[in-house]
Amino acid sequence: MTRPPTPVRGSRDEVYTIVSQVGEGTFGKVYKARNAISGRFVALKRIRMEAERDGFPVTAMREIKLLQSLRHDNVVRLYEMMVSNGSVYMVFEYMDHDLTGVLSQSQFTFSDAHLKSFCRQMLAGLAYLHHKGVIHRDIKGSNILINNRGELKLADFGLARFYQKRRRSDYTNRVITLWYRPPELLFGTTVYGPEVDMWSAGCIMLELFTKKPVFQGNDEIHQLDVIYKILGTPTPERWPDVVNLPWYELVKPREPIVNRFRELFDKWLSPAGLDLAERLLAYDPAQRVTAAEALDAPYFNMEQPPPAAPVGLASLEGEWHELETKRERAKKRRKVEGATQ
Repeated sequence: MTRPPTPVRGSRDEVYTIVSQVGEGTFGKVYKARNAISGRFVALKRIRMEAERDGFPVTAMREIKLLQSLRHDNVVRLYEMMVSNGSVYMVFEYMDHDLTGVLSQSQFTFSDAHLKSFCRQMLAGLAYLHHKGVIHRDIKGSNILINNRGELKLADFGLARFYQKRRRSDYTNRVITLWYRPPELLFGTTVYGPEVDMWSAGCIMLELFTKKPVFQGNDEIHQLDVIYKILGTPTPERWPDVVNLPWYELVKPREPIVNRFRELFDKWLSPAGLDLAERLLAYDPAQRVTAAEALDAPYFNMEQPPPAAPVGLASLEGEWHELETKRERAKKRRKVEGATQ
């Protein structure tokens, strides 16, 4: 039995009707909703209040404050805040898909020019954030949204922080989803800046072409092993400061492993693409390319084909978010299990 749509009354007497759930973040559920007056679709992010004894969650406050200061074509737009029946909602522009979902579908084939456009838009969004003094700290496929016009926008700023450009500060290293977490955080550093986002961007760049996350570790130790098998072991020659990191002696590689990055990815990426990916995934954070530098790379500006947004995504049947991808996987798994019983 399907439940009737739920109206959410907001400011200026607008009424939003919830259509479906499209995501579930660390801090609350995300719904697709329609504005009954304008007919416009929005995304409603419900902020979890259950665990809050002392009022409004500080993480949500930080996210709202950050988003209110941001205006860029490649950053998701926060329209307003709403309160309904004791629940607090953030009202965002609606995006039809997320990167995890759209890469999992087989109806639409992305060309190299399309993937180059996604990569460039992601880096443009990051260059803007870093220029504004913001580190995202959770770049991954489900936090990168795409609409049917082929526009890409960075979303979910629940872990984002303002940072001091001139002074390195101490932050927690328990940020960034494990598969996208840079090695310096895995080695325990708490002093870092926007270069942590650039490692995640390098992971996404490879994922665009391979269609799956490249570094899939089960825990922090295994994550480092997975990285070593592709990029080789970090040495003081490649990364002078590695020996000074808090957990290096505890988790340092037992024996040297050679760097196999180019041979593993040259079937997917052009030489200019490999060059950029390698600079994004530099072990030494000080050597890692910045987002602004990456936008000037020959990969975008000198190599054919030039970036071209996939404007035909409206032809896709359905909307593709990580949530649907997970449901589809679970459905297939149940089918397989049913067949084997």
